[in-house]
Amino acid sequence: MDTSQVLSKSERAYAWLVERISTREFGPGYRLVLGDLARDLDMSVVPVREAIRRLEAEGLVTYERNVGARVALADPNEYVWAMQTLGVLEGAAMALAAPHLGDDALDQADVVNGRMRDLLSHFDPHRFTVLNERFHTILFEACPNPHLLELVRRGWSRLNNVRDSTFAFVPGRAEASVDEHDGILALARAGADPIEIETAAREHRWRTMNAYLDDRDSR
Repeated sequence: MDTSQVLSKSERAYAWLVERISTREFGPGYRLVLGDLARDLDMSVVPVREAIRRLEAEGLVTYERNVGARVALADPNEYVWAMQTLGVLEGAAMALAAPHLGDDALDQADVVNGRMRDLLSHFDPHRFTVLNERFHTILFEACPNPHLLELVRRGWSRLNNVRDSTFAFVPGRAEASVDEHDGILALARAGADPIEIETAAREHRWRTMNAYLDDRDSR
């Protein structure tokens, strides 16, 4: 194979990947599958692999054995700060919202969580994350405090700008997350003390954050 041709294609693959990462078409946590990328670029996997290795050296991509290459988190510290803050704000919003949630809203959240559970057997981290946000939104959007509600929405927006899906990095966290959703719903249905709901919601958020940190520190 002509070495110059491989290098030229590698440069093209590199530029193509950088553009999609920078525009967040391939967000943090997005899995870079060699075969799929090669087909999209109409080239062999060799130059695509070279481009991914270059991105890995630059810190834009991480590689894990038996998992493959994924787009890296832009700033792990920013992710932690966003999760810590959102845990506090969302916990308070859910506690205030709980008395205003009717059976219809709780049933809707239960259906969404059921769809998340269905995904566990054929895991799609992006789809799981979309449903996860929908579940949380149902439970906090009835918050009667508009200032707090605005802060929670800003927190979600900030978090979405930092990562595409935490569950792409810690897929093992997904099942526990769904179980914890069941627990939060049970508290809301039972009319539990607001402090209990607030604590459960905050700890749920922080457990996901800690799962990511544990995974990162173990590498």
